[in-house]
Amino acid sequence: MFRIKLRGTFFFLLLQCCILQIQTSAGKELKKAGKIVPGLEPSKAGAVITPNNFKGTDAERIQKAINAAKGKSNKVVIPMQNSKGGNIWKIDRAILLPSNMSLILDNCIIQLSDSCRDNMFRSDNVGAGITDPAWNYNISIIGIGDVQLRGADNPRSTGDAYRTLTLTNEKGRVSYGSDAGKEGIKQKGDWRNNMIQIAKVDGFKLKNITIKNSHAWAISFERTINVELSALRFINPEYIQVNGTEVKTYNKDGINLRHGCKYFRIDNITGINGDDLIALSSLDAAPYYHTNGDINSYQVTSTRWAGPEDDTEQVFITNCQTNYTGVAIRASDNASIHHVYINGVITKARPDTPPPYGGSPYTVLVGGRGYGDNSVRGKINNIYATNLFGDGKSLILVESQVSDCQFINGMYTGTAPDAITYNVDKKTTTNITEVNLIKVAKSQ
Repeated sequence: MFRIKLRGTFFFLLLQCCILQIQTSAGKELKKAGKIVPGLEPSKAGAVITPNNFKGTDAERIQKAINAAKGKSNKVVIPMQNSKGGNIWKIDRAILLPSNMSLILDNCIIQLSDSCRDNMFRSDNVGAGITDPAWNYNISIIGIGDVQLRGADNPRSTGDAYRTLTLTNEKGRVSYGSDAGKEGIKQKGDWRNNMIQIAKVDGFKLKNITIKNSHAWAISFERTINVELSALRFINPEYIQVNGTEVKTYNKDGINLRHGCKYFRIDNITGINGDDLIALSSLDAAPYYHTNGDINSYQVTSTRWAGPEDDTEQVFITNCQTNYTGVAIRASDNASIHHVYINGVITKARPDTPPPYGGSPYTVLVGGRGYGDNSVRGKINNIYATNLFGDGKSLILVESQVSDCQFINGMYTGTAPDAITYNVDKKTTTNITEVNLIKVAKSQ
């Protein structure tokens, strides 16, 4: 009898060990596969944190996931499937990104809702009424597979801070918005129309994302340093369809670098865009200053140029293609842009997408006017551009008294007599090198 009991106990313990081993192995495989372990606290035992762990609106669930990961795993995965049903995550207010946060977008679609009048993503150190923003550090948004960030089907507001909202395609400084004409509601655009708004961040990565129909600039950086942008695709034409009607939305830049952007690496960018694919701006546009957190501004931080720390510099741009303007470098008054390296930009009109304003004015712009006083001589300097192709109104357009610039290897098939056009007295520029800039007959 004693032997029988002992043998039964042995087999029972052996069975329990086998079950435990199977459960442990399964748990490890689930974690490796990035799946949620049912009943497991998201912040414990290494489980992946996703918005599907939480309740509320989609924006609330994503924010709760970020808050839960903050200071722990520091990583949130937004999967393709929304547990509330479907494969689209609808955002009604900005998702705020803290320091040391990685957001992994796994084959998902995220779209601004028709009720949203805000960014899709914003660094959490800036926003309306934040007058003294601190620095944030090390934020990443990484796409896996096919990731799309979309504007609203019927946006409340589009365009920059100088655009008045309209329901029709009338002339003037206007842009579509369903809020047009509504009493007590702001009738001009502002920085909230930018899909991704990042300011005062040291260390930012954005990779493998498609942005479609942003309400103004797709991505805007202010006073941000040490940035990597790669494999970004823009589907951002001027015209969008709203309830079967074509309406105009303006100022549809791809990437904007505003005051004080330094040490950027921008690679493999393609776009259908309604304005500049990439715009670098260092503007001292007195007296039209806005303060930090001003909701009436096109910037979430101050538009005042405070000195060299607000200059734009050390920017490396490679492998870009667009249907409209390529890279625009604009400075005004004493503000400076310098040491910008451009290698490989193609601007080529598309027959399926009418270009804004009747055609692309440049592949690379150096200078720019109409943004305050003209740039002081030499404040735009050390611009190096090579391997350019363009079929617009000019290949390289120089509009300021620039210095120490080199333009090498360009092929131009557009309407201007030469590949480089000076809209400033060339004698007022200093040390400009032009090598192998070729105007050729446009191919049929």
